[in-house]
Amino acid sequence: MVRIHPLHRKLWRDVWHYRGQLAAIVAVVTCGIALFVAMRSMNGYLRDSRDRYYAQYRFADVFAQVRRAPARVAREVSTLPGVAAVDDRIVFDVVADVPGLAEPAVAHLVSIRVPRAPALNDVHLTAGRWPAADRNDEVVASRAFAGANGLRPGDSVGAVMNGRWQRLRIVGVGVSPEFVYEIGGTSIFPDNRRYGVLWVGREALETAFDLQGAFNDLAVRVAPGASKTQVLLDVDRAIERYGGIGAYGREDQLSDQFLEGEIDETQVTSTILPGIFLAVTAFLLNLVLSRLVGTQRDQIATLKAFGYSNAAIGIHYFELALVPLLAGVVLGSALGLVLAGQLAAVYARFFQFPWVEFVPDWSIVAAAAAIGVAAGVAGSVSSVARSVSLPPAAAMQAEAPARFRHGLFERFTFLSKPSPQRRIIGRNLERWPARTLFSIVGLALAGGLVITVQSMFDAVNYMKTLQFYGSDRADVTVLFRDARRASALPALERLPGVIDAEGFRVAPVRLRAGGRSERTVMYGLAPDVELRRVVDMHGKVDPIPPDGCLLSATIARKLGVGRGDRVSVELLDGARPTREVVVAATTEEALGSAAYMSLDALRAMERGDRVYSGAFLRTDGRLTDHLYLALKRLPAVSGVSVREVALRSFDETIAESFGISLAITLIFACVIAFGIVYNSARVALSERGRELASLRVLGFTRREVTWMLLGEQGILLALSIPLAFLTAYGLGVLISVAFESDLYRIPMVVNPASYLFGAGIVTLAAALSGLIVSRRIDGLDLVAVLKTRE
Repeated sequence: MVRIHPLHRKLWRDVWHYRGQLAAIVAVVTCGIALFVAMRSMNGYLRDSRDRYYAQYRFADVFAQVRRAPARVAREVSTLPGVAAVDDRIVFDVVADVPGLAEPAVAHLVSIRVPRAPALNDVHLTAGRWPAADRNDEVVASRAFAGANGLRPGDSVGAVMNGRWQRLRIVGVGVSPEFVYEIGGTSIFPDNRRYGVLWVGREALETAFDLQGAFNDLAVRVAPGASKTQVLLDVDRAIERYGGIGAYGREDQLSDQFLEGEIDETQVTSTILPGIFLAVTAFLLNLVLSRLVGTQRDQIATLKAFGYSNAAIGIHYFELALVPLLAGVVLGSALGLVLAGQLAAVYARFFQFPWVEFVPDWSIVAAAAAIGVAAGVAGSVSSVARSVSLPPAAAMQAEAPARFRHGLFERFTFLSKPSPQRRIIGRNLERWPARTLFSIVGLALAGGLVITVQSMFDAVNYMKTLQFYGSDRADVTVLFRDARRASALPALERLPGVIDAEGFRVAPVRLRAGGRSERTVMYGLAPDVELRRVVDMHGKVDPIPPDGCLLSATIARKLGVGRGDRVSVELLDGARPTREVVVAATTEEALGSAAYMSLDALRAMERGDRVYSGAFLRTDGRLTDHLYLALKRLPAVSGVSVREVALRSFDETIAESFGISLAITLIFACVIAFGIVYNSARVALSERGRELASLRVLGFTRREVTWMLLGEQGILLALSIPLAFLTAYGLGVLISVAFESDLYRIPMVVNPASYLFGAGIVTLAAALSGLIVSRRIDGLDLVAVLKTRE
């Protein structure tokens, strides 16, 4: 027969007796560990998949575009110091007619070697075959584009290639490290139905765009140990005379930029939110154990009287803390791995890797276990120290205030004769200020967490409003293949359904100030533009300055400049002029970062006639089908973006990625809120069981006794709600700062409804907790409670 140590027998008896409180702690630990494991696993999944994919398919380190350069320039670049490999290509955007799609699609044409040969940014075939050498109409379609449109090998799409209509037959489907995140045009959200990559044989594109023996795009691999900065400078100088618009590194390549941003986001998410949850765990354990020690003072004294050492008693209470911690770690790790697998499937729809399988990283589970246990132990230390420091004689006495005195509650004249129940509530709140404060803080954390997560949905909706109703108000945006003169606008206005057209200019630029530089785009807009306004995070419209430039605050911070300072603007197109320009103002935009000038100021820099890169159109919705049909056949158009479609894409993207993560986090926050509220009420019952039983014996009814306990909890809840609002605001500012990037900034927005939602969740948790606790009060065994201190 196995002999159980008396302290272990007491341990499991305590676990059963306090099962409600410990179960709440298990729920909180489970949520924190699950969130950590899921988001940290996603961080590792994206990072490892990226590194493996980039290495295996030779993703380039440097990219450059030119107007037209002879093939010998690529050979010259290959001999530059630090260059390991070079691929010269032909790349064009064309408007495509996809079967079953009313709106014009944009096909990003990229040349490939036929027959197939090793290349940078190589294509991994997932279906079909490589184009044949003797067929100029065969292409490989990107997997995301083909999947979204239901295209398979054998299907075809139409496209206007250099003014000539051509039908392209899909013979294969593939992915490339250059387009892990497949977006284009003016959007920062994927729309795989209307934007896709088509890889076409080099000879076919040379013929279609009159580029025999020439190229307009360059991909470069930097040798290990070489200076990437120097390679960028050397490549830029080599292509400048051929209309180069500036070489840039992998970190500025659009797909990699978004992928890196998502990796950084999961890094932040797996740190901040689980950190908050585990801090709540430490707080809860401290609250439960400290108050548990208070109810077990006589047991501690008895144990010491029987010869148990301080170390043995301390280990006993540490073991009690470890029970919910270890249970939460096991459940949280399992739940986190399940969530990680589901999130990996979601990410696979946005990030096009050749492989989609998710392999658990057990080192992350081990780290989660260590962090969870460490958080719990940290929250238990003070309570355990308190338990072992009690001398036996002192522990035998009930814990009481240092001296009796009338509190503020009794001193107010109008409260001098309250009912006995109210007097008891007031004294309990006032005479144990530390306990009262901790309870209020715990409830405030619960409400603050729920409000913070709910406010993220507010922020997303606010960003959508800013972007699609404040800034981008054009029904259709048209991009030209080459810059067009002002006569292009009347031609667009004559298209069916077009009410108004506003031209714009987009030019790649390099900004310099004080030894710092930043590559971005300069938008040239009319001062009275209506269809594309610059709107800051507060919804204020920033006017386009007649002189100088308007800078995104993100770029201004990188350059270290502000309003009134001067920056050097180098246009990376045409003759590449450089001018000193005054920063007329800065603006904090929610999405993206760019620079803005008036059309006239930009034209003066270019020293030429006013030209447009595209136009914003206001259209008649009744004639959009006719407009789309006309745009599909215009040879001068290289891209079309439809506002209604972009808005729908935004909603779908957020619903599938950001929304899912937020929904999971919100559920976890609600669980934590219930855990905190229930623990507060349940521990209060454990502390005051003898007192409540005594009141029953003295003649108080069950209803009156229940009202005393729950009334106290109600007052604590009411006092915590304003603090919860402040907590939510502080956490919101922290998250807003942590998630800021070049691609987007999360505004600090909390709607009144979110405050009400958070307060409502905590109140609901309090009501459910009160119902559970009241049933336990009804079941109090008066004789048993009066015999014991538990």
